[in-house]
Amino acid sequence: MRRMTGAGVCVAAVVAAVGGAAPGAGAADGPRAGLAYHGWAGLSAGRVDLRFTPRNDGPTAVAESVVRLHWSQPLADRQELPEACARAGERLLTCRVGALGGHRAGERIALRVLLRGAPTEVSLEFETAGSGAAVDGDRQRVLVLDTGDTYAF
Repeated sequence: MRRMTGAGVCVAAVVAAVGGAAPGAGAADGPRAGLAYHGWAGLSAGRVDLRFTPRNDGPTAVAESVVRLHWSQPLADRQELPEACARAGERLLTCRVGALGGHRAGERIALRVLLRGAPTEVSLEFETAGSGAAVDGDRQRVLVLDTGDTYAF
């Protein structure tokens, strides 16, 4: 794994600015789950290596959740995905996150995604679909450039 360069630090800063929920969001509705995803991604010749760990930063447990991965570029027709993940459209994958207790991290999810062609950049949006509990922070965006670097988020 390569270290993040100056460009990667800039991308991470952009992700922090657009991802996650505002502090105190939903406070009037009572305790909520606050799911976020932390990890890294790298793009090279149309292949994205992605590793992330879901984390519930809120006080409320989530009985079951799924993360939807929306890609800005179309996915290649053939994908080899982990058992917890499935293709749900031309630019959409879903991965089962499972149950997460309050203030707990889930299991790391690792996948390699093939994009159609060889784009020089791809943006990826994480969207959480929770079951049973109200969930904050349901969208998080990551921009990955084909620089050979890994980008942390």
